[in-house]
Amino acid sequence: MKKIFLNKQQILLLVFFLILFSCKDKTTEDAKINDLLSKMTLQEKIGQMNQLNGRNPNENLFEQIRKGEAGSILNAEKPELVNQLQKISVEESRLGIPLLIARDVIHGYKTIFPIPLGQAASFNPDIVEKGARIAAIESSEYGIRWTFAPMIDISRDARWGRIAESFGEDTYLSECLGVAMVKGFQGDDLSQPSSIAACAKHFVGYGAAEGGRDYNSTFIPERLLRNVYFPPFESAVKAGCATIMTSFNDNDGVPSSGNKFILKDVLRDEWKFDGVVVSDWASVREMIKHGFCANESEATISAVNAGLDMDMVSYCYIQCLDSLVKAGAVSEKIIDNAVRNILRLKFRLGLFDHPYIDTNEKSKAYCEDHLQAAKQAATESFVLLKNEKNTLPLSSSIKKLAIIGPLADAPHDQMGTWCFDGDKTKIQTPLNAFREIYGKDVEIIYEQTLAYSRDKNKSAFPKAISAAQKSDAIVVFVGEESILSGEAHCLAELNLQGEQSTLIKELKKTGKPIIMVVMAGRPLTIAEEVDLSDAVLYAWHPGTMGGPAIADMIFGKTVPSGKLPVTFPKYVGQIPMYYNHNNTGRPAKRTEILLNDIPLEPRQSSLGCTSFYLDAAFDPLFPFGYGLSYTTFEYKDLKLSSDNLNKTDTLSVKFTLSNTGKYDATEIVQLYVRDMVGSITRPVKELKAFERIFLKSGERKEINMQLPIQQLAFWNIDFKKTVEPGDFQLMLGTNSIEGLKADFKVK
Repeated sequence: MKKIFLNKQQILLLVFFLILFSCKDKTTEDAKINDLLSKMTLQEKIGQMNQLNGRNPNENLFEQIRKGEAGSILNAEKPELVNQLQKISVEESRLGIPLLIARDVIHGYKTIFPIPLGQAASFNPDIVEKGARIAAIESSEYGIRWTFAPMIDISRDARWGRIAESFGEDTYLSECLGVAMVKGFQGDDLSQPSSIAACAKHFVGYGAAEGGRDYNSTFIPERLLRNVYFPPFESAVKAGCATIMTSFNDNDGVPSSGNKFILKDVLRDEWKFDGVVVSDWASVREMIKHGFCANESEATISAVNAGLDMDMVSYCYIQCLDSLVKAGAVSEKIIDNAVRNILRLKFRLGLFDHPYIDTNEKSKAYCEDHLQAAKQAATESFVLLKNEKNTLPLSSSIKKLAIIGPLADAPHDQMGTWCFDGDKTKIQTPLNAFREIYGKDVEIIYEQTLAYSRDKNKSAFPKAISAAQKSDAIVVFVGEESILSGEAHCLAELNLQGEQSTLIKELKKTGKPIIMVVMAGRPLTIAEEVDLSDAVLYAWHPGTMGGPAIADMIFGKTVPSGKLPVTFPKYVGQIPMYYNHNNTGRPAKRTEILLNDIPLEPRQSSLGCTSFYLDAAFDPLFPFGYGLSYTTFEYKDLKLSSDNLNKTDTLSVKFTLSNTGKYDATEIVQLYVRDMVGSITRPVKELKAFERIFLKSGERKEINMQLPIQQLAFWNIDFKKTVEPGDFQLMLGTNSIEGLKADFKVK
C-alpha cells in the first residue's frame, strides 16, 4: 500500500476545511430547523413535545398524528405499524414531520444479552458496546430509532429491583460502560439506518431510593451528586448521547422532572447538552402526587420551565401548554427551544430523508454472529464465587451428571428483566446445552424438582435425591425468576425464594459434589447456600445463549473471568453496603466482640467503640471486584514511575502478572486509589483503572497501566473540582480488598 505523507501546511489546510464543512453542516441543520419552526403553529410545536403510547393503536391516535399532536410514539411493536404511523405523519399531517419511534431496548432486542449488571461483571466495554450495536441493528429493522438505555444510576442497594438494569455501585465502572453502550447504540453516524438514539437514565439519583423501594425519595447533597452520581451522565453527554431521561424520585424535595438545577444549570449550562430531555413514564403528572404541584397546569409549568423537552404519556403538555403560553405563564421561546432540540434529533437521525423501513429486507435477528456475541458476553459475565478442592471444571471422570432445579430449563426467566421482544423459543437453556454438547459422553439426569423459584411444593424432592445419588456430581440451578427483579420489583429480603434452600440442604446429604449456579437479577444473601456448595457460579440472567456458555464453563471449555460489579452483603440488614464508602472516626478493626461472645450481665460498655454490627460484623459476603478463576494469578514487583507528582502528570504503574495455574485465562486487574486526607472526607478507595489481561498457563507479563493525576480530582469543600495536593495510596490487585500497595504524593 502506498503511504501518503502530508506536510505541516497541508495538515493545517485539511483541518481548516474539516472545521469549515463541520460549521457548514451545523449551519445547514440550524437553518432547516429554524425554517420548519417558523412554519409551525403553537399547537404543532406542542405536538412535537408530546410522546404517545402506540400499543393498541386506534383511530384516535391516527387523528392526533394527522393534526401534528405527536412528536414521538413508543411501543409500536410491528414494522408494518411503524410505517403506517409514519405515513400518516409524513403524508397526511400539514408539515410532514416524521415521528420518532421509541422502545425500551435494554440488553438486547431479539438476541438477548446478559442483564446490564451481568455485563458489568465482564469489566469489558467492548462487550457492552458490541451488545448495544447488535441491539441497535435488530431493533432498527423494526423502525425503532430511540431506546431508553443505558441506565447509569449508581446502585448500592440490592433490594432495589432496578439494580439489574444498572452497571452496579461504582462511578468509574458505570462511566466506562455507559459510554460504551451509548457508542454501541448510536454507532459512528447517527443518521445511519441501523443507529438508534441512546438515552442516559435516570437523571438523577434514582438508584439511591430510600429503603431500596422504587419511586421513593432520595436525599443526596449537591457535593455527593457531583462526586458520585453526576459523572456517568456527564461522560455520556461528552460521548454524544442524544437524549437524557429524568428520574421518578424527588431529591431533597424536588422531583427530577421539575428540577431546574439538574436540567438547566447543570445539564444545559455546564455540560452544554443540546439533545432531548424526556420525562419517565407519566412523571410530569406524578409531580402532583409528590405534592410538588397542585394540578396539571402547575406540573406543566414546572417541567417545561425546568428544561424538560418531551412529556412521556402524561398528556400534560398537550392539554395545558397552549393556554399557559397564551396566559403568559410559559414563554413561547422556551417552547421553541424544546422543539429545536427534538427537530435537531430527528434531522440527525436522518428521519426526514428516510422515515420508512424496508419490511422486505432480510432480518439479522438471531444470526450466527449475534448469537456468538451473546454467548461471549454471557461467558465473560459469569463470576466464580467458590471452588473448593477445584471442583470445577468437571473432569472426564464424570460419567453421570444430575441437573436439578427450577432454572435449569426456564427460557423465559433466563432472559431476565425488561425483555419485551425476546422470543423464549430461541433461548438455549443449560439443560438443552448439557444434553446437546456433552450428552454423548455424560449421562444427563434431569429433575426440575421445583416448578419455579418461589415454589414451596416439596413433593418432587425424592426424585431429585434419587437422581443425585445416581450421579457423580450435581449442578443445581437456583435464583429468581425474571419477574422478581426490575422496575417495581423490590424486595425486603434477598434470600432464595420458595424451597430452594431446603433443596440444597437435602442434596448436600447425598455426599455428592454440589455446583450451585445462580441465575438472578441482583445480589442475593446466599451465605448458607455457599457454605453447603462445593462450587458456586453466579450467572445473573444470562440471555439467549446462557445455556451453552454455562455448560462450556462447567466442563472447562472456557474459564471464568468475571468480577462482581456490586458488593454482596451477608444480610439485608447490612445494606447499603459498598466498597468505596467513607471512613469513620472509629472504623471497624475486625477484632470486635460479636453477639454470641458477649457474657451475661456484663458491666455496660461500648464493646470496642467501632463501626460494625454485633451480629454481622463488618465485612460483606463477597466484596466488589471479587471473582475466582480456574487458574491462579500472582502480582509482583509493583513500581511507580514517580512517588512525587504534579497535578498535570500521568503516573505510570508497572508490575509483573503471572499465570501460576494450569489454565490459560484472563485476569481483570483493578487499580484503586485512596486520597488519604482531603478538604472533605474521602472514600477508603476508588476504582481508577482496570484492564483485562490474557495469560497462558505459566506465562508472565510486565504490565504498564497509566493513571492521569487529573483523574484524582473531586468536588471539594469549596465546590471546586480539583486535585488536592497530599498523600495518596495506590492498590493494585484482583479485587477491592487484596493487592499490592504503594504510596505517592501530589504536589
